[in-house]
Amino acid sequence: MTSIVRCFAVGSLLCAVAAAACGGSAPEEIETETVVPVTAEPARTGSIRAVVHTSGIVQPAPGADLLVTAPESARIAEIPQAEGDFVRSGDLLVRFDIPSLSADALAKSAEVAAAEARVENARAAQARARELFDRGVAARKEVEDADRDLAQAEAALNQARAGRGASLTLADRATVRATFNGIVAKRWHNPGDLVEAAAGDPVLRVIDPNRLEVVASVPIGDVSRVLVGASAFLSGTLPPTAGALRVVSRPAAVEPGTAAVPVRLAFVSRIALPAGTPVQVDINAEEHVKVVLVPAEAIVREAEETAVFVVVGNKAKRRPIVTGLTDAQHVEVRSGLKAGELVITHGQAGLPDDAAISLETTETSASEKPADEKAAADK
Repeated sequence: MTSIVRCFAVGSLLCAVAAAACGGSAPEEIETETVVPVTAEPARTGSIRAVVHTSGIVQPAPGADLLVTAPESARIAEIPQAEGDFVRSGDLLVRFDIPSLSADALAKSAEVAAAEARVENARAAQARARELFDRGVAARKEVEDADRDLAQAEAALNQARAGRGASLTLADRATVRATFNGIVAKRWHNPGDLVEAAAGDPVLRVIDPNRLEVVASVPIGDVSRVLVGASAFLSGTLPPTAGALRVVSRPAAVEPGTAAVPVRLAFVSRIALPAGTPVQVDINAEEHVKVVLVPAEAIVREAEETAVFVVVGNKAKRRPIVTGLTDAQHVEVRSGLKAGELVITHGQAGLPDDAAISLETTETSASEKPADEKAAADK
């Protein structure tokens, strides 16, 4: 029920005029009682959910961000993509000119070839020694020596192959290809530039715009209220459905001396926001059900006291209350008020306790309700 207040003022005018012997008149006396117009609504029982308000940054999700750096000090031989270009998985991003890696790979390949030749010779020597031993020409020691030589040659071959594999892996790092479909977000260098093998000297950054998330800074005191799987949304100019989020992780430990911790939130659907965009986030926290709720505008705060004005007859009675959760529209009243009591929502500013008020309650009939409200009521 919504109570609508209409304003009127009542006053009583008492006027006495007496003629004096000198021909003068007595002063006029006026007493006026003003009835203050107010608007009121009944406190109701309902549910309310707390919201953690915080800020964050739109960032690529894990695995959706590739930062290309040189494997060692090198010159850029090729970098075909520009900022904003779309790349597919496997496309060439950067090719470094690193002569030392190429030379080392060739040297390791030569070592493998030499080791393979030694193994073949050792295997042939072993076969001859066994044949001579079987004919009674050679001694058993010669066979044992041939077996040992073959084992050593095979071990050397395995070692050479491992070295070649490591060298080829390093040589492959001279050519960097995209590991996912994405967009070149930043390019720091051009072909011919000399670069260092350090994170402080990146060459290219590729991100996947379809896999973005928000990393929000949540105050330490609110971390326990944020649960993995909780829903959230971007606050501001975007509609809530356009920026729907879900908490996917929160830190297992807090770094000493920090006032906030990072909480990761994934977008429920794709959103057209570039990485690095600062956003405001509202994360749904705990919920209280079957509690007394009043409109947020009914709350009056003075110093450390929180109160509401309750309509009692034609008077406004100030009522101290204890509040709980708060959202954008309502405040939970934990004590001091019962459901159904009329609380003043407008006109209570500066209102003294026990002030006379003007209040007229009207109910919107079912025929005046919108069609969607009628359907809801019928259900």
